Amino acid sequence: MKNPAIALETRYCAHNYAPLPVVLSSGRGVWLIDEMGKHYLDMMSAYSAVSFGHSNPTLVSALTRQANRLAVTSRAFYTDQLGPFLQLLCEMTGQPKALPMNSGAEAVETALKAARKWGHKVKGIPDNSAEIIVCKGNFGGRTTTIIGFSSEPQYRDGFGPFAAGFVSIPFGDAAALEAAITPHTAAFLVEPIQGEGGIIVPPEGYLTACSEICSRHNVLLICDEVQTGLGRTGRLLACDHENVVPDGLILGKALGGGLLPVSAFLAREDVMAVFTPGDHGSTFGGNPLAAAVGHAALSLLRDDHLPAAAERMGRRLQSGLRAISHPAIRAVRGKGLLIGVELDPAIISGRAFCELLLEFGLLTKDTHETVVRFAPPLTISAGEIDTALSIIRKAFEAIPTVTEPAERSAA
Repeated sequence: MKNPAIALETRYCAHNYAPLPVVLSSGRGVWLIDEMGKHYLDMMSAYSAVSFGHSNPTLVSALTRQANRLAVTSRAFYTDQLGPFLQLLCEMTGQPKALPMNSGAEAVETALKAARKWGHKVKGIPDNSAEIIVCKGNFGGRTTTIIGFSSEPQYRDGFGPFAAGFVSIPFGDAAALEAAITPHTAAFLVEPIQGEGGIIVPPEGYLTACSEICSRHNVLLICDEVQTGLGRTGRLLACDHENVVPDGLILGKALGGGLLPVSAFLAREDVMAVFTPGDHGSTFGGNPLAAAVGHAALSLLRDDHLPAAAERMGRRLQSGLRAISHPAIRAVRGKGLLIGVELDPAIISGRAFCELLLEFGLLTKDTHETVVRFAPPLTISAGEIDTALSIIRKAFEAIPTVTEPAERSAA
């Protein structure tokens, strides 16, 4: 008999997701609880949005306190919450200006608009001629503009026509970036680590080389850190691993504390100056409720030293994963608590392995059918990491061995 909650959602919701067969009803910390009371270790944290754990009391308190005062006004008026939030955000990231939005995709779209207008008004690229270089395997969201420069066929199928002005190059290849730059190039948009692309870590020094190339050619380096930012990789920003300060920075997901959609585009002064009143906006972007939660989330990230915790726990998790010997494992890669295990599809698919993990009490999701992500809340303890590893080992032991081990790699 089909679960009533699943049946109801299936009946009324568009089928644009294929959820795992579990109905969740509550969560606390790194644990999720289904409607029958079974506990699951959350090793996905809503694609890194729940970096502070579920129902974090500090963030819930900030949310309820502000909700009882003032939630939404639009940016037609000033509020007492937005300024302090953006001040803290800019000070922590080293960026002078920020434009608040809601979803990560909105922040990416904001960055694209800023880059194009900067290219025309500041760099002097002829109007309607600015080009933005992107990488194959990128993921920036689901808007028509963003999927237009995706290299994933399913994201594009049937949704055209798409906007022009994007040039795609291989990820991790700085020489390809330099070769693609023309007088019409306004910006290079890149994820320091490709998340949805399969937790792909570029060669060491890649971002440094890209920064130098962009600076030399007067091209904006815009880093999409919606998934990698705010402590996820063991540094405040993934850019920090190479001490790179981008010209533009995109943040989201964890910025809302796992409670609200909060995002932002941050940039240097001359880039943000291209926006004048009426150029861009959002009814909900920068609302006082989001600002209060965002400020509390950033404060928690800083005061609890969560990037350092992610570095320590990430080392423990990666070490444990690499110690697992199974022919289905092709590679273990990642940084901090953004880790991917690539599986041999001839042995088991990513979806099937996630269903095994579900059975044993651990929740996560695959990407591209072969890579299983492990990206728990940054608040996870060493004991909980060990519990996760124990469950993961059990899941591998439950897979029938059908082939000889494939050559393994690590990044």
